Amino acid sequence: MTMTRSRPTDAFAGTAIYVPPGWPEAVRPPGTPDWEDTAAAFLLDCCPADYRAYPVLRRHPVVLARFAADFVESQIRASRDSLGGLRAGLQGYVDPRVVQSAADACQEQEASLVRTRRAVALIEEALRGKVFLRRL
Repeated sequence: MTMTRSRPTDAFAGTAIYVPPGWPEAVRPPGTPDWEDTAAAFLLDCCPADYRAYPVLRRHPVVLARFAADFVESQIRASRDSLGGLRAGLQGYVDPRVVQSAADACQEQEASLVRTRRAVALIEEALRGKVFLRRL
């Protein structure tokens, strides 16, 4: 069993159920009623809408988690690529302040995607049976 730094969930404060930092608030802790349903809903929201049409993804949350992890990772790569070409691609078309605002927005989006990648990875670990314990 792996020991992981964790925090009590707000919804289940006072219980012995812990989840690590980065666990999404919309997902119930592993082992609680309907936690896999909330995990699947979160994972589907991380993916393109047409993923909802595939029965295998709806029936097997661990498969969905793998698809979500790959999709979010590809979005991070795309965001980094976009930032790399943003200044050159917009130079001369918009004011430099607009280019900077666009770069800031791109960086904020990447940071959000990195947080989502962590949440998806934690859910996938839990779906694979990992138990998160608070370190003493």
